Amino acid sequence: MRDRSSVVIIENKMVALIRRERDGTVYYVFPGGGMENNEKPEDTARREALEELGVIVRVKDCIAEEKFNGNQYFFLSEIIGGKFGTGQGEEYSDSNKDSGTYLPIWVEIEKLLTIDIKPKEVAVKIQSLFI
Repeated sequence: MRDRSSVVIIENKMVALIRRERDGTVYYVFPGGGMENNEKPEDTARREALEELGVIVRVKDCIAEEKFNGNQYFFLSEIIGGKFGTGQGEEYSDSNKDSGTYLPIWVEIEKLLTIDIKPKEVAVKIQSLFI
């Protein structure tokens, strides 16, 4: 089990997600990843936003915490620098991994529950806060 942190970035009624395709299945996740040794959840969220999205974020409130193979934290965050879609994390460059594809995209908040998003509970929370 490994604790994880993710960012929830909302702009213009859209939320930033990672579109994953793996083993013929398409699903969506919030940008984030596992915590390194002695890393705080907020620091993980910042690092993962840069690695996966290519953006620098200001981490705000933790809006959700889920239990799944450890603790997962979801932080409302704001882009303050960088360019969306220019992430250089290992998931984009390590061709030896059989982890499928990663594509940063924007999805309308209203459509979150019409896609296969993980975890769905966080999507429900976002809709309750922003619609």
